[in-house]
Amino acid sequence: MTETNGIVTLTLNPAIDQSAAIPHFTAGEVNRVEWERSDPGGKGVNVASFLSDLGHRVAVTGFLGRENSAVFERLFEEKGMTDRFLRVPGKTRVNVKIIDEAQHRITDINFPGQTVGPAELVSLRTAVMELVPDHHWFVLSGSLPAGVPVGFYAELVDLLKAAGKRVVLDTSGEPMRAAIGSAPYAIKPNVAELEEVLGTRLPDRGAVVAAARALVKGGIEYVVISMGKDGALFVDGRECLLALPPAVEVKSTVGAGDAMVAGFVAARIRGGSLADCARLATATAVGALTQLGPRLPSPQTVASIMQQVTVQAVAA
Repeated sequence: MTETNGIVTLTLNPAIDQSAAIPHFTAGEVNRVEWERSDPGGKGVNVASFLSDLGHRVAVTGFLGRENSAVFERLFEEKGMTDRFLRVPGKTRVNVKIIDEAQHRITDINFPGQTVGPAELVSLRTAVMELVPDHHWFVLSGSLPAGVPVGFYAELVDLLKAAGKRVVLDTSGEPMRAAIGSAPYAIKPNVAELEEVLGTRLPDRGAVVAAARALVKGGIEYVVISMGKDGALFVDGRECLLALPPAVEVKSTVGAGDAMVAGFVAARIRGGSLADCARLATATAVGALTQLGPRLPSPQTVASIMQQVTVQAVAA
């Protein structure tokens, strides 16, 4: 792995995603499960999994509960990931997704995760900095578990930028708000997350574009804003592009936003233009929607989806 393309993903609050298909799910009633599956996940783990499917080797770090780490270890071995996770006492949380294919609805039940102590944070900082010499891209993703200061991502962004690294941040709420001032290389909020961070409503696409341009002027090089079926905006200092996805049959929404992050990073590593980034990021997100669990279809299918993505310039 070389300095130019080494990738690290950080997941402080991973989860095992337990998906259960329940047609016509009704709260307060007895519901019967048609099928179920468990996938090791968490945003950074998902990003690493998608990057592996795109042909990249990735190092993964963060915190894992010792008692149920085996399911993650199998994934890391299967995908050829370098495991630099720190093991902590207890179990990694399990999140539940109820998939109602009959009503086209998905209900998420997300647990809070473990509590992290000061000594474990010191160990994590050390682990991250040990990865600096051989890696150029650092993807910081997901929520913070209890015990981690709100400004922890901002601190890491500062440390990694000082070392000349490119930092992609995908989180929300106070951790995102605290890190924006540190100007990571790229961020990927959805519209609701962007509104929360900025503390204001963004009632139309023009308002979203203006907010993204303001963030770029503040020092963030790339702002990617996912908008669900309405596509995604890709903004840098010169262009603002809207990528519109093709219609597909959605099997699961697990990790679609993380797939978009993975596609963006892969395109930038390949030296792609903003339009190239928009096409690959959107295609990987769409590809993830067609699969069960955080995985992509074949490279040929992703390439076919790319050709169906419409990219158009958005006026200032």
